[in-house]
Amino acid sequence: MELKEIVIEKPEELNVIIGQSHFIKTAEDIYEAIVNTVPQAKFGIAFSEASAERLIRVEGNDEKLKELAAKNALNVGAGHSFYIFLENAYPINILRAIKHVPEVCTIFAATANQISVIVAENERGRGILGVIDGHGPLGIETDENRKNRRKFLRDIGYKF
Repeated sequence: MELKEIVIEKPEELNVIIGQSHFIKTAEDIYEAIVNTVPQAKFGIAFSEASAERLIRVEGNDEKLKELAAKNALNVGAGHSFYIFLENAYPINILRAIKHVPEVCTIFAATANQISVIVAENERGRGILGVIDGHGPLGIETDENRKNRRKFLRDIGYKF
């Protein structure tokens, strides 16, 4: 078995959600979960089948995001993985709905950070072991940092 790091290609400000699922209808069900939660969201979804035709199934309502999702799914090459690229919404807005899609097994990451997927590869294929999301910490927050964090959350409407 060999370990590999696959860098997810995306614009800096774009959010991505990476997860694992288990059934051919994943792309359609995730599509419905997103539009039923945040109708104005623009997104692309790619789901990598792990058996039968082993195709990357692609759905979404934005062509460039669909292409980006498909490209990254192909680069990672891990069966039963899915990739959602998202605009006009944040992952926090749709994660609960995605987690409730019956065939979704796990979410590895939901981020706008630079992200790498760590995969294991053997003679049958690849599987996702985890992700490297952003950078490591530089220290522990101070009282001033805490005050700024709380103000920011209120300024963007996530706390009252």
